Amino acid sequence: MAKIKGLSRLGAFASCLAAAALAALPARATPSLVIDVASGSVLEQDQATASWYPASLTKLMTAYVALDAVRAGRLTMDTPLMVSPRATRMAPSKMGFRSGSEVTLQNALIMLMVKSANDIAVTIAEGVSGSVEAFADDMNAASQKLGMTQSVWVNPNGLPDTRQVTSARDLALLGRALYVQFPEYSNLWNIGAMKLGASVHATHNGLLGRYPGADGMKTGFTCPAGFNLVASATHGGQRLIAVVLGAPSASARTAKAAALLDRAFQTGGSIGSIASLPSAGPTAAPDMRDSVCHHRGAATAEFMNEVEDMSIPVGSAPTGIPLLDAVGAGQQQISVKDIARLPRPHFEPVPVFVGRAAGYTGPVARARAPGAPIGEQPDLAAYANVEPTGGEASPISRAAPDAVTMRKGKGRAGKHISHAHVPAPAPVADIIHEDKAASHDKPAKGKAAKKGKAQAEKAAPVKIVAKPAEKAAAEKPKAPGKVHAETKPHGKTQ
Repeated sequence: MAKIKGLSRLGAFASCLAAAALAALPARATPSLVIDVASGSVLEQDQATASWYPASLTKLMTAYVALDAVRAGRLTMDTPLMVSPRATRMAPSKMGFRSGSEVTLQNALIMLMVKSANDIAVTIAEGVSGSVEAFADDMNAASQKLGMTQSVWVNPNGLPDTRQVTSARDLALLGRALYVQFPEYSNLWNIGAMKLGASVHATHNGLLGRYPGADGMKTGFTCPAGFNLVASATHGGQRLIAVVLGAPSASARTAKAAALLDRAFQTGGSIGSIASLPSAGPTAAPDMRDSVCHHRGAATAEFMNEVEDMSIPVGSAPTGIPLLDAVGAGQQQISVKDIARLPRPHFEPVPVFVGRAAGYTGPVARARAPGAPIGEQPDLAAYANVEPTGGEASPISRAAPDAVTMRKGKGRAGKHISHAHVPAPAPVADIIHEDKAASHDKPAKGKAAKKGKAQAEKAAPVKIVAKPAEKAAAEKPKAPGKVHAETKPHGKTQ
């Protein structure tokens, strides 16, 4: 198929979404899929080809396109990416770096996977392809090459846009491609925490450090999409990928993924190849905001009941996961609910930094004219300071009318970056930071949880190479070692 140019076909696609909205899947639909990475065999699937909003799972495709550009020699993991004014206007979750800041592609990808930073996604897009629009063309071209026939991409971060849809089938294809085509970067999907200055950010993937063999990949959440997850785990040399879409809470998402992986590892048999699943193309995605952001209690209870009905409890034999073994002490079986409600495990954070890698003398990747090579920037303002949409703000930065918060009250203000100005965040509808949304999922209590937390402090650190920070000449932080990566707005957003 020809490469999608300028997203011209998206206008017609978007216009049909409204007409098809009433015919979309019911709110209770929650697609899922489990595949074997080595063979591509499907072990279990439920509505795997239903169209869905990807939310931040989009960033797996952003990472794929960036790594593909590295493989093609267009840039390296040490290439500095420049943050543009457009990137700074993205809704949280974000790093909050000021316009003109530089961050290496290596550090940007870590921030993308752990913090799920929307401004960094735009920075990567502009650095790799010159603009968000050109990068979306590259995302769609990559999807076609991978056989992701149900995906349409218009932005690199997954902020709400009704045109941007995918499916569990397509996401499994993408996750498998990342492992098969880029094995040298597999640690990117398995980072438990990162540290910028004195600020530590933990992963949103509730399986890491809790589920035996869990080793990646990415979460996503908005009100229309629900809680999404692409998760991988390995046992006995077999790696599986599970996709869960539309869960009503973070703990429900974790529990269902654990149940799917348990059953697939213990009893799963191939029911065909992933390529054999029907794919009619993208259609309208259902809107999950009512069950996810307005009536979560009832939706979560019903969802968890269904998960328990399908689960095969894990035995109490030592798993090697300190938290899980602590909770399972004296029990014959461990429920997936126990796994989902374990306290957050401790990870040795991977250090990241702002600025160039030591000794780097190559070009800087930044927003630029279409077709201009990396290192050229004939008119930065023309391509990074204004939205190229005929005067109308882009959907990835435009405020929407029904913004909600998962917490009562106004919340609390976070600390500012000491070396960078952070613009005031704009209100964004249906986007809620996963940390705040997940705060309603109560962890395990009592002696077992305390013991598990203590044992988790001794867990092995995540292994990934990160270069030591080098101070840029223009950067003069007021208090070295007190850099904070995010200014949190009052009461909402991701």
